[in-house]
Amino acid sequence: MDNKKLAKKYLEKINSLANHLGKDITFMEICGGHTNVIMKYGIREILPKNIHLISGPGCPVCVTDQHDIDCMIELAAKCIPVATYGDMMKVPGTSATLDEIKAEKGNVFEIYSVEEVLELRKKYPGIVFFGIGFETTAPMSAYLLKNKICVYSVHKLIPPALEILSGDKINIDGFIDPGHVSTIIGVKPYRSINIPQVISGFEPHHILKSIMLLLEQITENRSVVINGYPEAVRESGNTNAQKLIKDHFIISDCAWRGLGTLPKSGLEVKDNNLNAKIKYKDLLDKVPEPKETGCMCGDVLKGLITPDKCPLYAKTCAPDNPKGACMVSQEGSCAIYYRYDKSD
Repeated sequence: MDNKKLAKKYLEKINSLANHLGKDITFMEICGGHTNVIMKYGIREILPKNIHLISGPGCPVCVTDQHDIDCMIELAAKCIPVATYGDMMKVPGTSATLDEIKAEKGNVFEIYSVEEVLELRKKYPGIVFFGIGFETTAPMSAYLLKNKICVYSVHKLIPPALEILSGDKINIDGFIDPGHVSTIIGVKPYRSINIPQVISGFEPHHILKSIMLLLEQITENRSVVINGYPEAVRESGNTNAQKLIKDHFIISDCAWRGLGTLPKSGLEVKDNNLNAKIKYKDLLDKVPEPKETGCMCGDVLKGLITPDKCPLYAKTCAPDNPKGACMVSQEGSCAIYYRYDKSD
């Protein structure tokens, strides 16, 4: 059966289940990649009126705490060479962006592969890598640590965030779990979260299948984790990547934009000599706490509001002039909403 026929089959089943349940149901898609597919193909619009999808904290750039961004900008402003992935270059700090520091001082480097950081070290021996992302990108930062590159880690773990969200006041009935993260961690880490879950791929029929499987669980009064992406996700995940992470990181409490500091939800550099937060502690301790800007990224990340409910959205905040992290990244809810907004 081709993908279009599969999608039609799943949608018919969704309509039947939704009609049978006869009440409002809310699912949260965790990954920004899923949000992008949902918005691009108008999946929200074709679902029954009582089935609601909200976006979660699945954009690694978006959930990076403002203070951590300010700390990296401070390092760069003090002429310490830093490297990071492209989206982080444009995220507004309290006083500047990394892009602006690059234009002023030239010591900030946008990279696409961590191999580039190893090349940069030949010219800039003290380079610091801003390690962002979830379990998916943590192995790359671990590879740099293995090669004695200093890292400022804001890597985060998805299951602890889901644990908090499942017990929060948002009334979530199920999670569409992130496919890419799951290729690394596997299925087991989700099982401690007592809520219906489906690990999903990134095609429209994958999303519809996941919604159908979640509705089946609710109909049957079950709460399990279903691997709806078996072509990429194994039960045990990628054990080689897990070992690399374990060798070079320790699990720690971690600050998330919008969610606060979550216990055991982050990865901190194990070797103090390679931990930028410790190596440059005297400098970073002087970085002030960020001020309120009016940006409501935090509420967007928790699914409390849609992007258009933020007073800055599409007014002072747009992709070419972002005021918050959610408008910067290609996986940010605000940027995705702006890209596919059909209200006009």
